[in-house]
Amino acid sequence: MLEVTIIYGFINSVILALIALGFSLNFGISGVSNFAYGALYILSGYTAWILINKLSIPFLPAAILSVLFTSALGAALYRLVLLRVRGLVISEVIATFGVGMAILELFRYLGFTGFEYSLPVFSDGSILIGNTYVDHQRLWIVGAGIVLAAGLYLFTHHTRTGLAFRGIAQEERTALSLGINSDRIAGFSVAFGSGLAAVAAILILPRGTISVNEGYDVLINAMAVCIVGGLGSTVGVVVAAFIIGYAQMITDVVSGPHWRMIVSLVAILVILVFKPSGIFGKQKELEERI
Repeated sequence: MLEVTIIYGFINSVILALIALGFSLNFGISGVSNFAYGALYILSGYTAWILINKLSIPFLPAAILSVLFTSALGAALYRLVLLRVRGLVISEVIATFGVGMAILELFRYLGFTGFEYSLPVFSDGSILIGNTYVDHQRLWIVGAGIVLAAGLYLFTHHTRTGLAFRGIAQEERTALSLGINSDRIAGFSVAFGSGLAAVAAILILPRGTISVNEGYDVLINAMAVCIVGGLGSTVGVVVAAFIIGYAQMITDVVSGPHWRMIVSLVAILVILVFKPSGIFGKQKELEERI
């Protein structure tokens, strides 16, 4: 049991990190709120399913088209909605959360519910790690999660566009004075973050069925990881993903899987009470602002 908890806790942690990367890019690094994130995750899964099952497009092209479509939708979301309320954080949250709810409930209204909505696995089979079997799809998730986390860190710390993301988030007026087009960078960040949500969906959803309700769970988990780790910190996202991931796995073993989401909500509450900036966050604490 201990070996299973360690191995599957590690996999669950990588899944949480993969889910949170795009949200971290949007809200933590570029400073743009996109609370339609969970809906975009589910949208990309349904898009890939439609391309595969209704248009008979092979899985790989369908996955690529789904990621590109979701990125384009993220760009449109910024241009049509966020651009009009940008800088008004509450309005950003309400507007994007409303769009996300509309997308998810539209799928529910159209009848996209049931076990038939699932994506094919990348490869069948499993391998034995110690005395525990792990299927190939979870190994794909672990490999892709590690690559994407490292890639996002390098992108935001060692490229001009990534540094522009961080500059806009830290001090937009100074960034503007240095010639950074904040609207263009913010729009690109929403598109890029939406694309990362789609990549996460293509990797994770083959483990089960595509469910509208999972869109809300994805948003909560992404928020929990980013808030606990500290907004704007890729390292914080990874560390928080492992803290919450193992806490969820232990909760599954002790109390059952129906308590899993409580872990994320409790993690948000605890970190906001004791360290609102998060473990690796750079935001000022309350006592520093007074």
